[in-house]
Amino acid sequence: MLELQIYTPQFKTKWDDLIRNSRNGTFLFYRDYMDYHSNRFKDFSFLILKKGCVEAVLPGNVVNDVYYSHQGLTYGGLISSSSLTTIEINEIFVLLNCTLKDSGIREVIYKPVPYVYHCMPSQEDIYILFKLRASKIGCNISTSIYQNNKRKFSELRRRGIKKSQREGVSVTESDDFATYWSILNNNLQQKHKTQPVHTLKEIMYLKSLFPENIKLFTASQNGQMVAGIVIYEMKHVVHVQYISANEKGKEISALDLLFDELINRVYVEVPVFDFGQSTENMGNYLNENLMFQKEGFGGRGIVYDIYQYTL
Repeated sequence: MLELQIYTPQFKTKWDDLIRNSRNGTFLFYRDYMDYHSNRFKDFSFLILKKGCVEAVLPGNVVNDVYYSHQGLTYGGLISSSSLTTIEINEIFVLLNCTLKDSGIREVIYKPVPYVYHCMPSQEDIYILFKLRASKIGCNISTSIYQNNKRKFSELRRRGIKKSQREGVSVTESDDFATYWSILNNNLQQKHKTQPVHTLKEIMYLKSLFPENIKLFTASQNGQMVAGIVIYEMKHVVHVQYISANEKGKEISALDLLFDELINRVYVEVPVFDFGQSTENMGNYLNENLMFQKEGFGGRGIVYDIYQYTL
């Protein structure tokens, strides 16, 4: 009934069609998004066919004898149609594990799609991982808001909004990624000695491919950009990809006003507002200051799990 097909570019249209109509996929799984950094990963993705029709896909890559649900993505795992049952998904894992073992793979690292991104229940893979005696090796925590049941902003955040308004800060959608990337780069260098995951060239390229999904909102004072947030729009989730402010923006609490605008006006009709992870090192390090900021806007915890099992 079911068969695996190793992904090659000739299957791009079928892959993307499955993602578009899946119960737990996001635009991050479209091949144009996955393949923008294909030179960094040895792709080993699969399509799962039932009676010749694609019913699921598994984005993945290989490093030596380890199979990863794709390292270029924050989450991955099996992306499926609504028609697949638990028994069929169990069969998919049997086929997958046999194929991987025959290919010399000895270990699988699996990152399921967090449930807030599901359009309908899609956690059969978690059950199968339990049956496979998989170990949870990572647990990153994100912060999310359910728009139909959200907390009020903290007093500190509300004071920040008022301060920013008094300072004449304005919020707008912008295409000026270059100016924002300069703010973002400087901030990350000063605080963490790191750089954004995406270069300016990469984010501009992705924006050109997904103009309706990738958006930049900025806060300005006297015409000068002082803060910004890059948003990834999903089917029913708004995900914050980057948050940054320069010294002036921090001084006048520009991000407080910017988040107020996004949460309570621009995206108030989108069911879930996800601030993104506040952890590093597979969840072992919690950035408490970052978490404090996000929780001040009413967000609470959602986990992004990572599992491992041996073949």
